[in-house]
Amino acid sequence: MSRIAIIGAGSWGTALSIVAGRAGHQVRLWSRNLEVISGINRQRANNRYLTGHEIPKGVEATGDLGHALIDAEFVLLAAPSHVTRELLMRMMPELQHEMIFVSATKGIEVETGKRVSEIVGDILSEQFDPRFVCLSGPSFAQEVVAGHPTAVVAASSNLEDARLTQATLSFQNLRIYTNTDVVGTEIGGAVKNVMAVAAGMVAGLGLGTNSIAALITRGLAEIARFALAQGARMETMMGLAGMGDLVLTCTGGLSRNRFVGQELGKGRALPDIVSGMHEVAEGVRTTLAVHRLAQKLNVEMPITSEVHAVLYEGKKAEDAARELMVRPLRGEFER
Repeated sequence: MSRIAIIGAGSWGTALSIVAGRAGHQVRLWSRNLEVISGINRQRANNRYLTGHEIPKGVEATGDLGHALIDAEFVLLAAPSHVTRELLMRMMPELQHEMIFVSATKGIEVETGKRVSEIVGDILSEQFDPRFVCLSGPSFAQEVVAGHPTAVVAASSNLEDARLTQATLSFQNLRIYTNTDVVGTEIGGAVKNVMAVAAGMVAGLGLGTNSIAALITRGLAEIARFALAQGARMETMMGLAGMGDLVLTCTGGLSRNRFVGQELGKGRALPDIVSGMHEVAEGVRTTLAVHRLAQKLNVEMPITSEVHAVLYEGKKAEDAARELMVRPLRGEFER
């Protein structure tokens, strides 16, 4: 049995708490939301973010970060990426060098262009060298807790930490693989959300599966260019954190990012869409971060550029789709 702190009680944080609780681990799940905390501790349910699934008795919800972190061996970061830095700074007095920090967050910080591993390093490196693992891959929370077979990857520069995470969190239908490519795993998980917004626009415009297939394939090429420019490995892009997660979020009906794009394709305004959502669609902010970083790295990302234009420049989704089709013709594998 391991002691696990999960920071963030949205759908994915709650799903991980359920899996860990079912596996017999002692879990403390932190949330800002008093209603969520009460519902978990009293009714054994998170009816705001993950309805219909009983939360095991080994899971305790709390609004006290210090209490959540007491004696924790694993600290799972499952809050939205844009609040990760602030939460880590608040957590600092309770953090210990032996803890393994597992990021279950898929995003890039807009202000700095940094991935979660880099944010963790920024905050903690003056105290100690943090043990960091990125957990990513094709995984809708509802399907994981419903028992559907799911495969994800735990990536760490220290393979032993990845294997410890694999052994601790793998249970029944959740199968975890390992790799050492943190950069590729984080980028795949983040940028696929941008592509999911694009895929949603395609669906919202009433276009068919030819268009979705083209978008996914060219989106993968775009993600790979961006990732390789930062030191990632190509095989990661072909694996669970790359192709696997991209296919899921671009085609699955449970994808929040795809939903945002779909509504944009139907002509709704972005503020109206996000105001009605309980959880963050990471792709909205990640598009801004990726667009800025791609320009800095001089990496061509036409799909990202068009999504950025729709989200932040007032461009219509149909005009963005048209723009992609009239780009100069080129070889498929040209960089």
